[in-house]
Amino acid sequence: MKLSSWMKGAMLVTVSALLIFIMMVLGCLAFTWHISKGGTEWNAPIQTISDALTPDSTGYSFTGEAFLEEGCWAMLLNEEGKVVWSYHKPEDVPEEYSLPQVATFARWYLNDYPVRCWVRDDGLLVVGSPKGSVWKQDFSMDLQDILQLPFWILGFFLLALGCVLGVAWLVLRRWFRQEQRLRDAARSNWINGVSHDIRTPLSVVMGYAAQLEEAPDLAPEHKRRACAIRAQSQVIRDLVNDLNLTMRLDCEMQPLRREPLSPAAFLRQIGADFLNGGMGEGFDFEMQLPETPLPMLLADPFLLRRAVNNLLANCVRHNDPGCTICLGARAEGKWLVLWVEGGTVEKAPQPVDHSLEPDGGAAHGTGLRLVAQIAAAHGGKAVFSSGTPYRCELWLPV
Repeated sequence: MKLSSWMKGAMLVTVSALLIFIMMVLGCLAFTWHISKGGTEWNAPIQTISDALTPDSTGYSFTGEAFLEEGCWAMLLNEEGKVVWSYHKPEDVPEEYSLPQVATFARWYLNDYPVRCWVRDDGLLVVGSPKGSVWKQDFSMDLQDILQLPFWILGFFLLALGCVLGVAWLVLRRWFRQEQRLRDAARSNWINGVSHDIRTPLSVVMGYAAQLEEAPDLAPEHKRRACAIRAQSQVIRDLVNDLNLTMRLDCEMQPLRREPLSPAAFLRQIGADFLNGGMGEGFDFEMQLPETPLPMLLADPFLLRRAVNNLLANCVRHNDPGCTICLGARAEGKWLVLWVEGGTVEKAPQPVDHSLEPDGGAAHGTGLRLVAQIAAAHGGKAVFSSGTPYRCELWLPV
């Protein structure tokens, strides 16, 4: 997925989160306005109810019955705290109050009745509602806290934005992995098909070249050319096999068949096979193993043999006859180091992290890349170094 697509997706998610945040803030402000004096009160404004209560010759006249809903009541206290007028006052509401009692119910509840108070010239008007109908809560905030409120809002917004981006990243990562698996499968199938199509004509070329090489009536020069054709055809076959294997390792489609291996016996067998068929004329071969027993190695013998053979063949391919090729092993703590050195390789690769390209290209084709992949598949690493002699080390966990 291109970087621009990631940026567009991140911008879209950011704008969406910002719109959600704005709508949330506007909704909170609208709700606050609705439940405040800017919206509706419990019933009618208490000042309106107070204006409907007027003194007359018989006491008080009240014309605000329509302002009180069902279950609501009202009373008027004089300066001594006695009830001088009431309307539908419940029986459990006292007739006389002290100053502390007035201060308490004016702020909270009066016998669990939510009440509102209004100071008049002739006393204190108290309007109550049914129990459980209104929730009252005292609220206060320090001025410094109010000044910090924008930073709190910004912090929560950034937290919400981070959560949204995190979820979006996880979803996009899953989609990307699915697309990558599909691409890898298609690429692997294509390479397998091409490799299969190459093997058949390549086998024919190698077969005819071998027959010409063994023909008694063929001139020596032609035999030499037939030998070169067979050798280069085998190089192409090995390259196709390496290409298939490196693709399977890239796509994690190559299962590791691990089994306990004795490093010394394993390397001696590889050295014997190399001497018998792969070293060529004019090269010297040495094996260097420590006198102390090496720790056992749990590895895939097929893949590990492939890696060591690639390194040995690389030394033969890129050096003239006369150089010495060495194969050895040593223990380094929790690691077993298998190494191959010999000759001087032109443009020898630096450590694998820098020399191997993501597209499979390397200084010496897919051979060294495959070595690094096999080491990584076993939980280790391949370390390449240039100079005289050229050396490669495979660090594998024991």
